[in-house]
Amino acid sequence: MTFRTNYTVNRTPRFSLLSEDQKARMFRGVIKTLNDTGANVHHEEVRELLAKNRCKVDGKRVRIPPEVVRDALASVPPTTTIYSWDGDEEMCYVEPGRSYFGPGPTPPNFIDTETLERRPYQRKDATIVARVCDALPNIGYVQSLGSIDDVTHALSDVYEFADMIQNTRKVIMNWAFNVENVMDEHRIGIVMAGGEEAFKRRPNFIHYSEPISPLTSDFDAIGKCYYCAQHRIPQVYTPCAIGGATVPATHAGQLIVAMSESMVGVVVSQLLNPGTCILIGGVQSILDMRRTIYSYGAPELSIMSAAYTELLNYVGLPIYSTSGCTDTKRMDIQSAIEAAYSIHTAMMSGANFVHDNGYTESGITGDVFQTVMDDEIIGMSRLICGGVEVNEETLAVEEICNVGPGGHYLYEDHTMKWFRKHWMPTLMDRNSYEDWDAQGRLTMKDRIIKKTRDIIENHEGPVSRVPEDAKKDIQKILDSAEERVRSK
Repeated sequence: MTFRTNYTVNRTPRFSLLSEDQKARMFRGVIKTLNDTGANVHHEEVRELLAKNRCKVDGKRVRIPPEVVRDALASVPPTTTIYSWDGDEEMCYVEPGRSYFGPGPTPPNFIDTETLERRPYQRKDATIVARVCDALPNIGYVQSLGSIDDVTHALSDVYEFADMIQNTRKVIMNWAFNVENVMDEHRIGIVMAGGEEAFKRRPNFIHYSEPISPLTSDFDAIGKCYYCAQHRIPQVYTPCAIGGATVPATHAGQLIVAMSESMVGVVVSQLLNPGTCILIGGVQSILDMRRTIYSYGAPELSIMSAAYTELLNYVGLPIYSTSGCTDTKRMDIQSAIEAAYSIHTAMMSGANFVHDNGYTESGITGDVFQTVMDDEIIGMSRLICGGVEVNEETLAVEEICNVGPGGHYLYEDHTMKWFRKHWMPTLMDRNSYEDWDAQGRLTMKDRIIKKTRDIIENHEGPVSRVPEDAKKDIQKILDSAEERVRSK
């Protein structure tokens, strides 16, 4: 056997926007912002923690010195594993360059999967989204695409999590209004894991919280961050910064503010429990001054998301990014164009968790049909980003010589093995005109609707495997939460 030294089998493409000097300069901007200006932290216990650890506290304003920031960055783990709820299977492995795509949370509206009409998001939709995502091969984790309207509003987050986690084996990225609701969701995660010790060994969800731009960690956001760090729950702490409104209109200025806001959560989590997993990033886009909407389809979203990924890789933090979303009101040609650009940019940049695949109407409406289309785009992008593998077998020189001039490769064993690795579409049309005509002249929209409805009808997901005792315990948690809300 011979060996090649200093030889790369395949080189995957990467998207790069920032030079090393640019990244260093932007990070110095974050350090200066945190040290000189700081952030408002609306949580006394958290301020006390920061004050005890070399931070300067003046009322609600907290200024974080550079050495505290650097110590926190050094403490964030380079890898973290999140598991399926029903065993030891690794579902998400957080490491540089590994990407998982999923929907996003909290839109008030949803496109009904039967009538195709826009309506308020209902409890049944959380189950639909979870089951569809469970069936889609390129969706790596699950969020709800909505906020439930037909339950007690103060507990819509808890109901959503309870229903989703029973209908998919994939990791849930949950959210909550407040710490009490995070505690309820944590209890549900423990039930599904089979106990508290099992959950500690195999966490089955990631919690998502948002500070407020500019430079504000409100009581609930930082309180949830504090709770997750205490219990070593993987978490995201990230703002939804609006360029030209809540942060500067320049991209570099926006990313400095957004990172400074998130670094408060990073510092708090690592001071409280060094080595706990935390991601930052979020939605970074612009205010469309003409129509006063926060644009989810703007090319600036892709630019800033990719640049932010590079900046966070530079400092060693995993990133929560954005793709697959659109400003148009329904899944259509515009939504496909905007989704394709943002998905491919996110894939090429190597972002870790990429959310909002399925957002329409600038984040106001969730559309699981859009998520199904995004899944196909993600698969195409993943293949492109896999690059070209070059080794003795893929070079196929022996096969080329055996077939020779004028032959064909249809019956070669090499062909039978490798053609199966070719990407095969589930939505893209490759039929002849005659076959397309005979099959009903289905458009891309028709095919997406058909595929989505087939999944809803035929893919049960894991709900039948949820133990009856676990279902009863989850219902007890929901009943207890209802009683808590009624007593207030």
